[in-house]
Amino acid sequence: MKNKVFLFSSLLPCLGTGSFVSAQNIRPNIVLINIDDLGWTDLSCNGSSFYETPFIDSLREAGVWFQQAYAGAPNSAPSRACMLTGQNTPRHGIFTVGTSDRGKSADRKLLTVPNRTSLPQGYQLLPQVLHDAGYQTFHVGKWHVTDNPLQGGIDVNVGGNHAGHPRSYFSPYRNPNLSDGEKGEFLCDRLGKEAAALIKGADANRPFFLYFAPYAVHTPLQAKAELIEKYKHKPHTEAHSNPVYAALIQSMDENVGRVLTALRESGRWENTLIIFTTDNGGVYDISRQWPLRAGKGSFYEGGLRVPFIVYQQGKFEKKTIADLMVSQLDIFPTLLDVAGIDKKNLVLDGKSLMHVLKNGKDKRLENRPLFWHFPAYLEGGNEETTDRLFRTRPVSVVRKGDWKLILNYEDHSYELYNVARDLSEKREVAASHPKQVKKLSALLERWKKELGAPLPPGLNREYKGKLEK
Repeated sequence: MKNKVFLFSSLLPCLGTGSFVSAQNIRPNIVLINIDDLGWTDLSCNGSSFYETPFIDSLREAGVWFQQAYAGAPNSAPSRACMLTGQNTPRHGIFTVGTSDRGKSADRKLLTVPNRTSLPQGYQLLPQVLHDAGYQTFHVGKWHVTDNPLQGGIDVNVGGNHAGHPRSYFSPYRNPNLSDGEKGEFLCDRLGKEAAALIKGADANRPFFLYFAPYAVHTPLQAKAELIEKYKHKPHTEAHSNPVYAALIQSMDENVGRVLTALRESGRWENTLIIFTTDNGGVYDISRQWPLRAGKGSFYEGGLRVPFIVYQQGKFEKKTIADLMVSQLDIFPTLLDVAGIDKKNLVLDGKSLMHVLKNGKDKRLENRPLFWHFPAYLEGGNEETTDRLFRTRPVSVVRKGDWKLILNYEDHSYELYNVARDLSEKREVAASHPKQVKKLSALLERWKKELGAPLPPGLNREYKGKLEK
């Protein structure tokens, strides 16, 4: 506990004399931190006794923590596309990473909808909107939605392109958008230092937007030898036990701390809004998200539910929002409100969270449904996914109130879970709640029609036999 208090106090600014610029003179700076593949319980402040994340823990303690926050999709490219466009997957067309027909053809009962792997140039993006409104825009780390962030409203790009993971966490990086450091330099440290330098060097007369999206903690699992050795000797749990992954998490956390410290040292802490989240659930074979079911790539809670923290000193502090569902689709409209930018001409599927950030609740969001759509296949199943072959088969999903409904397109069956009572989604209750199924399925069908959600176009003639349950 003493360490936690010390870390948080070290981040607090001394904004008396020497403040870089008065907070009243400009719109707030924005730092959006999006960690890769870090699961909901992969923080020491949210369930892990094995991983150590003191800087993120301090941010959670200081800020607003959303207990029921969801990614726009359960894997990276579509999730990031949802966040950066403010639109759900049927609108932007990125449903997965790579092709939509992953896995063996003989195991896929349905044909799939073609997947878009890159957003078209000129597509509405959050950095572009902020840039057009006068913000300096910086990107550090993983981009993954187009080939070139500089064509999406980013002024300075460090390390971002279409790559979904690093080739190496140690220099040489073999990244065309990141110069190599000395041999053996660690990627997390390099990206943290680059982000800190951009903060300190930003024009004091203009607000800035920093999208800090380090490649960590995506595979390949690589970390500093001394940290790996540390975690080899630390007691682990059944859910969290990989010493390399734990070491990588610690390095990631240290560089989140480096970014936060740069805000303080540059005098920008007070006038900066910080959002911390992750792009999807953790990888099941590396880190279990219990009590949540399954992990990355699955539409169960372990694949969709993510950490979500919002903080600005003196404005958005020390709250836990436990009962309200929010989505990463809400980030785009929220940041437009923060920046005072008109959003009436933009197509946005999320809602601004400003009212709940200020007041701790928002009746307009209390009964709002959240939707997901996936007309594709994603291989790599496990004992907690639908089957052992696929993390997910083609589905549409709606969560409203306590209830979550999954429509499986292969056999037109429904799965119904009361997530409030059954967080682990162990009890499927569609047969005993037909009225709830009917209500939620009608809501889902209206949403699909409204967005023009594409459906699997027919049967796959190469499919062999029955589903493996």
